Amino acid sequence: MRQIVIIFALLLVACNPKLQQPTIVVPDNYLYGGCRDSIAIEDDWWKIFGDTVLNRLVAEALASNYDLQSAVSKIEEAKANMKVARSKYLPSFDFGRSAAVSQSDGDVVQQYVLEPYMSWEISLFGSLKATTTIAKADVEYAEWQYKGVKLSLAAEVATTYFTLLQYQRNLNTARESFRLRQQTAVLVDSLYVHGMATKLNREQAYSLLYTAEADIPLYERAVAQAKLSLNVLMGQEPKPLDYITNDNVISTKYIPIAIPTGVPSDLLYRRPDVMSSYVMLKSAAASAKLARVERFPTLALTGEGGLISGDISKLFTKGSWAWDVLLSLTQPIYRFGALRSGERAAVEQYNQALIAYRQSFLTALSDVDTALVAISTYREQLERYRLLVAANEQINRLTNQLYLNGLSAYLDVIDAERTLYNSQMEYSNLIATQYINYVNLCKALGGGVE
Repeated sequence: MRQIVIIFALLLVACNPKLQQPTIVVPDNYLYGGCRDSIAIEDDWWKIFGDTVLNRLVAEALASNYDLQSAVSKIEEAKANMKVARSKYLPSFDFGRSAAVSQSDGDVVQQYVLEPYMSWEISLFGSLKATTTIAKADVEYAEWQYKGVKLSLAAEVATTYFTLLQYQRNLNTARESFRLRQQTAVLVDSLYVHGMATKLNREQAYSLLYTAEADIPLYERAVAQAKLSLNVLMGQEPKPLDYITNDNVISTKYIPIAIPTGVPSDLLYRRPDVMSSYVMLKSAAASAKLARVERFPTLALTGEGGLISGDISKLFTKGSWAWDVLLSLTQPIYRFGALRSGERAAVEQYNQALIAYRQSFLTALSDVDTALVAISTYREQLERYRLLVAANEQINRLTNQLYLNGLSAYLDVIDAERTLYNSQMEYSNLIATQYINYVNLCKALGGGVE
């Protein structure tokens, strides 16, 4: 009868369709181009910016960030669980000892037992293999999660750093504007005293001065908050970052323009989130298989033997040895549809994992193209703003000369000052945004894979 049960179970397994490997439609190229250089992006991709301060910040963050340390711990946890899963392939050995005293018909009965025993589950339909596959997938998932945390951490440090440099450039601009407007206010005040300027001109000059002065604490606060954010990312208490001085401002001298993007198919093997989704897909497939085989028989071998005696003094004599071996086959009969429903649920979880995997790849493609189109359009915008700032500087200088010569109204001076100031600030913001666009591109490509 047991042979019939086993054959029937094997037939059921054979008839059950296999979960197929997913098919992903991969375009040949990115929509907005990219550099298809055969040289892959380096693991320490942040060094392409050539900024020693940034390199130091990232190094300290990778060494001390608590989220990254937690990710490392999760890898070790998964590895330990995998060893537990693998141990189920081997028999387990235990040791029991007992002493009992009872009374029967007025007689005292004693029994002393020293009994080692062994148990071994024999996998007939791949349940142990499926369990091990799930455990291995957990290790892979933890490893890719670590890479994802590392990538996101480096990107966040770089983004925060470039934002800090933007704020420091804006702060310096506000301070310089305040200095120049202070000189202008003193000059207009003198002209007013000598009757060469109106009271309105005087008040307008001081209004411009106070506007520039009000922006200084705004950017001082932004600089301080950005440094505090870097402290957190580096896993340290709030403290001054003395190696970041006021001279460290966003620069226009170097912006990388040829980051190797490769081809879209590279994202399937480089992006931590895509690979994590793929690993979860493998785990879901193994879980579905495990749920399926739980409907079939399990075979277990148990054995026990040891010393048993009613007299403790005779426990270690030759006649006290006893043993037995049991081979058992257990077949689930009826559990009110629980096993079948569990299998269906596992298959649906696999389908959900498949959808998530495909979605992760679409997101990856979109992230790369979003970064590429941003880099391209911002490059054009930056050039226009560079010319705009230069033109506004010239207009501001000429307008001031015309006003001092009595050939222009002071309202023209005000407009020129404000226009120049706003364009300088916007130019600084655009530069920082472009640097961050490059950071986003490196992140979208998955950074460098160790």
